[in-house]
Amino acid sequence: MPSPLSLDPAQARVIRLLALDVDGVLTDNGLWIGPGQGAPTELKRFDIRDGLGLVLLRGSGIDVLWISSRPSPATAQRAAELRIRDVLQLDGRSKLETLEEVLSARRVAWSEVAYAGDDLADLAVMQRAGLPLTVPGAVPEIRAVAAGVTRAPGGHGAVREIIEALLRARGEWTAIVARYAGVPS
Repeated sequence: MPSPLSLDPAQARVIRLLALDVDGVLTDNGLWIGPGQGAPTELKRFDIRDGLGLVLLRGSGIDVLWISSRPSPATAQRAAELRIRDVLQLDGRSKLETLEEVLSARRVAWSEVAYAGDDLADLAVMQRAGLPLTVPGAVPEIRAVAAGVTRAPGGHGAVREIIEALLRARGEWTAIVARYAGVPS
């Protein structure tokens, strides 16, 4: 088994935004599409551990943004459940151009961005992000530019692994877990 994702503490401390691709990172890339009432119904599988990781990240000073090249009601629903405020579902727009606008508006530098992607639509962003991360099933071009690869596949705890590695590298994991679990740190 590959070693756990380990991040440089100095690099982790400067991260202000964790931007996540949806399909292939937050999900396993699978889609279930079938007949619905008046329109096709689309289902996606999200991992509950990733959800808890996103909850644990709140209050850490790291904002979260989801970005997808493909609009999906399932993505919007899961983001709403997790109170993810920034969900960008693009339809033909470039992820790079869209994120550049967001970063400019928030005055966040690319060096302060951790980005997790897995496919060619993520490549330009991965090349700019201060901390580009990926999952084991990523295409070779993405793996070549990633600073780290999770052990867990996309949609099966990879985001939780990223969040835990970030918070451990920042020295915040133990206190956050203690606060969440209601136990002394």
